[in-house]
Amino acid sequence: NTVIIEFLVADVDGVYRNLADLVADFVTEPTTMPWGNRSLLLRDPDGNLVNFFTPVTPAAIEKFAR
Repeated sequence: NTVIIEFLVADVDGVYRNLADLVADFVTEPTTMPWGNRSLLLRDPDGNLVNFFTPVTPAAIEKFAR
């Protein structure tokens, strides 16, 4: 009964530093995922998952190139 909202950001570690004092419910701190994105998951006040991610491997960077 929840959704996941995803945001492609330039620096997921910077987002984490900016939110560290504001967010009470981090699901995961910045973690490099097997598919090549560095990801930060948190829950908003309604319980929805919010994913901030930055492609970090060459394949992931190519996939999200604009």
